[in-house]
Amino acid sequence: METDCIKEALPSGTRLLHIGPHKTGTTAIQGALFAAKDTMPAHGVDFPAHSRHPMEAALAACARPAMMGDTVPTDKHWTRLLDAVRATGDRTSVISSEFFADAEDDETIARIVEQLGGERVHILVTLRPLAKIMPSQWQQYVQNGLRMGYDNWLEHMLRKAPYEQPNPSFWRRHRHDRLVERWTRAVGPERVTVVVVDDGDRDGLLRTFEALLGLPANLLRPVPDAANRSLTLAETEMLRKLNVEFRGNGLPDELYSKLVRNGAVMHMKNSCSPTPQDVKITTPRWAVEAAGTIGAEMAGTIAATGVRIVGDTALLSAVPTASEQVPAAPRIAPEVAAQALYGALAAVAAAPVRHTAPAKARTVHQTSSKELVRVLGHRCLKKLRRR
Repeated sequence: METDCIKEALPSGTRLLHIGPHKTGTTAIQGALFAAKDTMPAHGVDFPAHSRHPMEAALAACARPAMMGDTVPTDKHWTRLLDAVRATGDRTSVISSEFFADAEDDETIARIVEQLGGERVHILVTLRPLAKIMPSQWQQYVQNGLRMGYDNWLEHMLRKAPYEQPNPSFWRRHRHDRLVERWTRAVGPERVTVVVVDDGDRDGLLRTFEALLGLPANLLRPVPDAANRSLTLAETEMLRKLNVEFRGNGLPDELYSKLVRNGAVMHMKNSCSPTPQDVKITTPRWAVEAAGTIGAEMAGTIAATGVRIVGDTALLSAVPTASEQVPAAPRIAPEVAAQALYGALAAVAAAPVRHTAPAKARTVHQTSSKELVRVLGHRCLKKLRRR
């Protein structure tokens, strides 16, 4: 089913809540909205968040944990965002975080809607085909400590009931029909818009937001963000194997957040762009077809809810043409490995060094590698905590 483009903006004073889910163009939208936050008010639209992505506020609102090792979100994060939204008064405002999709019960969703403005709230859901989401979501889970390989992960998500391990959040986010139904129960179908993202129209999502908000065409512009790129297969496998060692040595989660995700991985992303020679994460044919079947079922259920749909729901069940060639073995380039290592070292170097009393004499050669890794990890963490 394909629908027409948006012909009329949402009523003035609407509080547009974009809930994602993950891997549906959320970062691109958040970057464009934040870049235009000083321009949009002239057209009656405010972006009340204090940062590009109010992730902590959304996590706190949904009572969800932070990413591995990150600062625990509190009610203060959510209250700060609510205060900023209320300060917009009768003007239109827009809030975007894919972590709102993690709200899993009707009571939580009803509370979020009521606190944001009740009948003024309009929900926006952006969707892409599962077959395109799965590899991207897997490598994102690896960036949060996952140790399971892609093929094994697909088996668990698609073939091993109840399909909740190792990542119960996956279907909470990406069973898109149930996601739409949950939020529709809170606001009614007339206040839910579902946008099917067409990857062939790179700026189409930006134009849809402009139309919904009543903004001039081309006011929202793409903002390059190397830090948001997906990892290649080789990069993901390098990180996944590091995760195995990290967990095996019992290192603290805070160290992972500071040195690995926000140190090594972040610097590697910013410094190294994928090349045509890099091996991509390839989804096996059986999983692609399973995703297409689920996508068709979800599209039908979403259409039956009566919500407004923008775009072609047939895209949700599209099955990409799979390559019959056996992919080459992933090889991490020396430059990429060097940049990752440098990122971790730079994170350690950023912490102040304090002199301590001499330890009892014992050489590195007298210490097991497992104990050495654990000791170094805790020492790095102590330095980082002193910042």
